[in-house]
Amino acid sequence: MQQALGAVTDARCICERWQIKIRFSCAEFVETPLKTFPAWLVLLLATILMVVLTPLLLRHYRLTTFFEAMASTTKPSLPAKTPAMNPKLTYKQRLFILKQEANLAAHNRPQHLTVLAGDSLSDWFPADLLPPERTWLNQGISGETSAGVLRRLKLFDQTQPETIFVMIGINDLLRGVTDETILENQQQIVRYLRRVHPNSQIVVQSILPHSGEQSNTVSNARIRQLNRQLKAIALAEDVTYLDLHPLFTDAQGNLRADLSSDGLHLNSQGYLVWRSALQMYYSHLEMEARTDK
Repeated sequence: MQQALGAVTDARCICERWQIKIRFSCAEFVETPLKTFPAWLVLLLATILMVVLTPLLLRHYRLTTFFEAMASTTKPSLPAKTPAMNPKLTYKQRLFILKQEANLAAHNRPQHLTVLAGDSLSDWFPADLLPPERTWLNQGISGETSAGVLRRLKLFDQTQPETIFVMIGINDLLRGVTDETILENQQQIVRYLRRVHPNSQIVVQSILPHSGEQSNTVSNARIRQLNRQLKAIALAEDVTYLDLHPLFTDAQGNLRADLSSDGLHLNSQGYLVWRSALQMYYSHLEMEARTDK
């Protein structure tokens, strides 16, 4: 019984630390004489609390790891994220975590801070496959749309990134969003980033192809047309367009099977291709800088 009461008390402390609003008061529960409640009720409530809080504790571990990486002097980066490692969190909980990570980056001001903004393709980019010598702030959320990215750009307003990479749009297409809406959101994203981060390099990345069941819903021809329009937006807004699409297509214009885990998401080989494209981008910048001198 004392163990059950201790679990509830620990849960109350965790609630206070994370500032989570619970519909009943843990304090009132603990202060009530134990004999008022049946033993089974105490154990039940303690179990419910731990089930609710376990995902948040796991994400707290990720925040701690991120903070240690920010303070490190050698190859700082985010901890690796994979679908299997991520507990099921609500969208609001994900926003909370991303905001805390952005706040750490804003406070520590790491060198060569680089932001990945997008959906699961960015979210699941393994940290150990990202180009080294940079501090990567991953602001991707699985299932995200262009409207969602636009709404949450403010989360990293206080950071000073050297580069911001944006890739978004495939979930819009799968959900039936019109091309016009996608392009309007993309343009608003670019304009917001240019206004808030005038000294950052803004890089709009092309929408990747897909295959399998998804190709029956949204054609890759439509994706190619959208990419041509994204390139035009990037040119008009004076930002960089990074065309990844050709690197991932097979002879039929679909996502290469050897680079994908399910016809939509990337496997490790796919992320290695993306990594190479990012490295080529930075190599090109270095060559331009030497030429200007």
